[in-house]
Amino acid sequence: MPDLRFEDGFALHYELYGPPPGTAPAVILAHGAGGNGMSWWQQVPAFADRYTVITFDHRAFGRSPDIEDGPGRIAFGTDLRGLLDHLELERVHFVAHSMGGRTAFSLVSREPERIASLVYSGTNGGCVDDRYRDLKRRLEEDGTLSGSLLQRALADGYAEREPAMQYLYRRIRSINPPRPRDFLAPTGRMVNYRGSTASRLRDGGWPILWIVGEHDRVIPADLIRISHDLTPGSQLEVVPEAGHSAYFEQPELWNDAVRGFVDAVEDNGAG
Repeated sequence: MPDLRFEDGFALHYELYGPPPGTAPAVILAHGAGGNGMSWWQQVPAFADRYTVITFDHRAFGRSPDIEDGPGRIAFGTDLRGLLDHLELERVHFVAHSMGGRTAFSLVSREPERIASLVYSGTNGGCVDDRYRDLKRRLEEDGTLSGSLLQRALADGYAEREPAMQYLYRRIRSINPPRPRDFLAPTGRMVNYRGSTASRLRDGGWPILWIVGEHDRVIPADLIRISHDLTPGSQLEVVPEAGHSAYFEQPELWNDAVRGFVDAVEDNGAG
């Protein structure tokens, strides 16, 4: 599988499935903090019959270890745009799970013309307001958001119902290189940032799908409903019997919703 090498010596691991780039519409899948490109093993076959599917390991994840004293997460956007340039892709359906929402913002802010549609899975995409912040604070206070990210990544009871799948989930995660505990923590002017992407997402006019697990305890469905409300015309899908990793826990339901959304964008000539 190929790596894209940058001038600083960093190698971004990516994989291509389905029709070659440039011969079909493209779907790029951006994983969350608990995974890597391998996390999408249940999604690739569901899209590769019609779409060029691109998976990749974010810098410092999976098979894309960062260089010594490298920039880490602040280079996610630069890495992404470099990959799209390398593949000569002018237009993509961007599917962002959790942390991948940060990477999507690079296109939203820098190269919006490349976006055919946006799927925000288990992420608010930075689309928040004071209602969102107030509800999040209440969820923190009542314990809904307590526990480590790994503890909250899957719905309560999933490990008991699906021990083999829970084992696989952890094994995929295990190939990620060690990172500082505060790797994704805000820094500099972002520490107390109270802005929002809401106006930019509204003004962009892109087809947007918000999809979230019914029992998500990382970014609960009630929070995502606010992000959906802030983007009139967007769609919302709540995946039943799923937690934060709805794409992994309920892949058929997740795939049907996302594939149906992307197909509709292509068939209607939107985006």
